[in-house]
Amino acid sequence: MPDIAELERALSELADRIATLRDDPRPDAALRELNAAEELIRTTLAELARGRRRKDGGNQREQKLLRQVFRALPVPVIIMDTGGTVRRINNETSRLLGSPAGYLIGRAFPLLVDVASRAAFRSHFTSLLHGEEDSAAFQARLAHQGRAHTVRLVLSRLRMPGEPQEMIAAVALPTEVQLSGRTGAADDTDETAIMAAARRHELLSRLTRLLLDEESLREPVALLRAARLLGAETADWVIADVLRDGSLQRTTVIAPSDQPIGRLQRDVEETGPAASPVVGQVLTTQSGIVHEMLTDDSLLGGGVLQAMRAGSLLSVPIRTDDEIRGVLTLVRLRDRPPFGLADLGLLEEIGLHLGLAMQAQRGFQRRSHAADTLQTGVLPRHLPDVPGFEIAASYHPGSGLRAIGGEFYDVFPVKNGWGFVIGSAAGRGEEAASVTAMVRNGLRVLSVWEDDPGQALRKVNDALVAQSTGMFVMAAAGFVRGRKARLASAGHHPAALLQPGGGVRFTDGGGVPLGFEEGAVPATEEISLSAGETVVLYSDGLIGSQSAAGETYGEGRLTEVLTRCVGQPPGVVVKAIEEDHRAFTGTHAFDEMTVLALRRAR
Repeated sequence: MPDIAELERALSELADRIATLRDDPRPDAALRELNAAEELIRTTLAELARGRRRKDGGNQREQKLLRQVFRALPVPVIIMDTGGTVRRINNETSRLLGSPAGYLIGRAFPLLVDVASRAAFRSHFTSLLHGEEDSAAFQARLAHQGRAHTVRLVLSRLRMPGEPQEMIAAVALPTEVQLSGRTGAADDTDETAIMAAARRHELLSRLTRLLLDEESLREPVALLRAARLLGAETADWVIADVLRDGSLQRTTVIAPSDQPIGRLQRDVEETGPAASPVVGQVLTTQSGIVHEMLTDDSLLGGGVLQAMRAGSLLSVPIRTDDEIRGVLTLVRLRDRPPFGLADLGLLEEIGLHLGLAMQAQRGFQRRSHAADTLQTGVLPRHLPDVPGFEIAASYHPGSGLRAIGGEFYDVFPVKNGWGFVIGSAAGRGEEAASVTAMVRNGLRVLSVWEDDPGQALRKVNDALVAQSTGMFVMAAAGFVRGRKARLASAGHHPAALLQPGGGVRFTDGGGVPLGFEEGAVPATEEISLSAGETVVLYSDGLIGSQSAAGETYGEGRLTEVLTRCVGQPPGVVVKAIEEDHRAFTGTHAFDEMTVLALRRAR
């Protein structure tokens, strides 16, 4: 057995020869040096193992030197425990795989072995553990961080100083020598990897479409839908634990589709996440974990994994960029290929998508609640009884996502009569609702002193300009006294007049929208309403809506509908407009829509 000085000299000579071979294309020369490297490493490992038997007062200098030799070896060396977990690596291993020791230590080494080589690795690894072999050498392919290397992998049993149990040393001797008959197999492996990557990409695309679905935002079903998709495509069991009010709660458990809901699923549902060590670890480290070969049946608490007949497990955080919202755990049974690093990367991305979807859904619910609250400030709860008139109105928020709209209408008392108004802000959201509320309430207040709706709208306009909101409001208002109606328009569509004889005509409309410029004067006109004549005011959401074919509803179609409503009360007129509009748009998304109808009683 050579001493330490001889090992140092041999290591130095080997490093020099390997440097020379970088320019030597002959494969036989490379193989000779690789064999020499293998022999040197075996000698070094035996020397390391001998250090275990030294007494505490042994030569500390030699132990330190051996550690330096291990780090400086010009070939990759990996030390694993009996579970296949990486415990130590040298500098050349980090260079080969493209990751620092801090990242690789603690991970399962089989995940670094290409799928096509894993069966051979497991077979030799198991034989070493059972004492059937003292060492094994075979060709394998290592893949990590987008890199792939064909190596001669040498496994040896090793007793490490300071370690209570035996270790397995893996020496990866890089080689570019291709064995005969392997080209086709390598091509098959590459094709398999490409297909697996394509399936992962398709799964992520399907999940993204699912999370962006309108119902997933409107209702808290995103997590359940995602769990069902993952259970159908990539896992046998899917478990989701979500943080609520500071505590982790188990919200979703998806069992294998070919099994009825039984006692095992109920046990998993009833087992709290606090009893699942793997969930707690993910929550603490805020990073995903993959167990390709399960050796601990207590990771999910009790004997759950054993009852499942689990073969591999994957657990990732459900998170946004700055907050953990829960933990997603996937389990595959023993008869399926195990999870790998590629699956871990995919599920970590899915966990981020889920976290963002849950954040969006909560934000949408808050905005929806705010919409309902603010909408009460711009729409009357009920229409008043106006002497001498029949009144009906309708408002639809639209078929898109529930948002705070900018349309409004109102009917209110004025001096010696009644007033009405309809309008819409050029925008949506809280600001649009607040501006429309300002216009509605401002008009109500000013109508106490103003006899003309045009003057009231002019003052509302100046107040809106002074507030510098940057938003415009199109509005039409009218004051009715007896059979006379004074109308004012600020950039709004003209009112439609349905006459008792069946004719339909429109008022002038026009004017400048409120909030556009200070001192703007609305367009005004006065009309006389005969008995049975109906005034119909409508928003741009009606006239400007489009069908699935891209046609615009327009005032011509509205005229046709009104012509068919001769002699009908306002409620029937409004309903006819709604039904025709629904038939016109079909399933095509349309904006919010408002209609207000007043008929002078006979």
